[in-house]
This record gives sequence, C-alpha cells and structure tokens, in this order.
Amino acid sequence: MGSRYGVTIRQRERKVLKQKNAKYECPKCGKKAVKRRGNARWECRSCGAIIAGGAYSPETAIGSATRKTIESLRQSSH
Repeated sequence: MGSRYGVTIRQRERKVLKQKNAKYECPKCGKKAVKRRGNARWECRSCGAIIAGGAYSPETAIGSATRKTIESLRQSSH
C-alpha cells in the first residue's frame, strides 16, 4: 500500500518497514534468526522461541533501558 504524499513521511515509513522486516539475534540461542510473527510477537526460526517485544522491533527503547537498570541494581546488591 505505502504512503502517498511527502518525502518525510515516505522516509519514516521506509525506516519503520526496514526495522520491522529485519532479522534480529535470538536471546536464547544467539543466532540471527528472529523474525516478526505478528504485532509485538517475534519468533526464532532456529530454536522456535517466541518472544514478546515491540511492534516493530523485538526490544523497545524503554525495555532496553529498564533491563539495563535492573542489571545494574542486581550487580550493586552483590
């Protein structure tokens, strides 16, 4: 379908579609085989793991920031 008018909106759409259709690294097996299965559902084609994530990428910016905060809190408590 695609967007119609304006260069900026077409560039944004291209960026989102490229991010959505890319392959990502699996957090369980480590292979670059994770593809989008549906809205916010990602599946590793190698090990079959199903991961909940963002709509257009397996990990959102807020999710990665939260993960880093939790890891730093765990390390500081040891």
